[in-house]
Amino acid sequence: FQQFSDTGSRKEHVKITSETKPGFLERLSETSAGMLIGLVTFLLAFYLLFTNEGRALRTAKSLDEGLSLVVPLDSIHSISQQNEGRLVHLAGALSTSKPLFDPSYGLSIHAAKLKRNVEMYQWVEYEDSKEYEENGEIKKETKYSYNTEWKSEVVNSRNFDREIGHKNPSAMAVESFTAVSSNVQVGSFVLSKGLVDKIDDFKQLSLSHLEDPHADVIRGGDYFYHSDNPRRPEVGDLRVSFFYAGLSGDDPYLGSAAKVSLQQFLYFGSSVPNSVTSKYFSLSSKVTVIARQRGDQLVPYHTKSGDVLEILYPGDLSVEEVFQKEHESNSMKTWALRAAGWLSMFVGISLMTRIFYTLVDWFPVVRDLVNVGLKAFALCVASSLSLLTISVGWLFYRPLWALLLALLSIVPILVARARVPPKKQQ
Repeated sequence: FQQFSDTGSRKEHVKITSETKPGFLERLSETSAGMLIGLVTFLLAFYLLFTNEGRALRTAKSLDEGLSLVVPLDSIHSISQQNEGRLVHLAGALSTSKPLFDPSYGLSIHAAKLKRNVEMYQWVEYEDSKEYEENGEIKKETKYSYNTEWKSEVVNSRNFDREIGHKNPSAMAVESFTAVSSNVQVGSFVLSKGLVDKIDDFKQLSLSHLEDPHADVIRGGDYFYHSDNPRRPEVGDLRVSFFYAGLSGDDPYLGSAAKVSLQQFLYFGSSVPNSVTSKYFSLSSKVTVIARQRGDQLVPYHTKSGDVLEILYPGDLSVEEVFQKEHESNSMKTWALRAAGWLSMFVGISLMTRIFYTLVDWFPVVRDLVNVGLKAFALCVASSLSLLTISVGWLFYRPLWALLLALLSIVPILVARARVPPKKQQ
């Protein structure tokens, strides 16, 4: 077993550029362009927040409908015509009709997916900039540093500040790819393309049992190196690794835990019982599926609410566990989009009100006070409008909750008004 490590080289240089400090009219023009961008961002926030609520409630309703209709199958090896067209739940080991191959490296595996990942040793540019004002000019100091690293994408060195001495090849001699089995089953049922797409728990394939596939390829650890000296790679060298998902067969070379456990039994001179062999070598992936039965196929189920149920999780899960996970996923997505909508609205309002900051940016004390005030204003208005938009989205589904949210939306404004001195209110 060999694991090669590289000794990356690093270079750096500093570049200083200067430009005349922009005048008031120029700054005003830039702010006006920012206001237009802010308006677009502000309007998109309304669309995102409103549609997100409709999507979240529709998904929750579809999941509740699915839970009330789903039929657990007694056996995955027999197909009952009584369940034709119905939403069914089953769990079992994955199986594929044919192994997946990579003939270039002599690999073969029974799995739903086999991914070849190719990395090239190449130059990567990093930059760190800072601006400062000197003699009425705005100067920008940028430090460029270059390091050699393994990257799975080709880094275009033409965009470097200094390509000389840091030139990368324009393409890789070997390409990455993912092979997908044309027939993936659970028992007697064939999974749809959408279900197969959900099999994405990739694990790295151990190459310790393989020999070097070609004279110009060297195996080191779990990589194949296209390099004269993998310990000291040069720019343009390649290393190739493999990953699999949805294992559908027994393979004693997959995973170090299986090998170590078996070696422990052999070391102590013990015979390996069938239960242990099964535990460490029956590595077929087990999945839980909820989908519509159509003959011997599992396909998407269209709910009355307008959503599609086509669910796959690794492991053996009950119906209740599957739908609980789906509700949790829907909740996380809903809150993530709410946060994105609020942030979009806050940024939009900040850009649209930036002009007030530009008008007084020549006076430092006033500028700082105005900046704080504008941020507080954007925070309050964005929070209020976000809550109002969410309440409108709920209006047709849950009127009482919508009313409560509408009342809460007034709170930030009331708080802001309460902090304003009485004279300013008059």
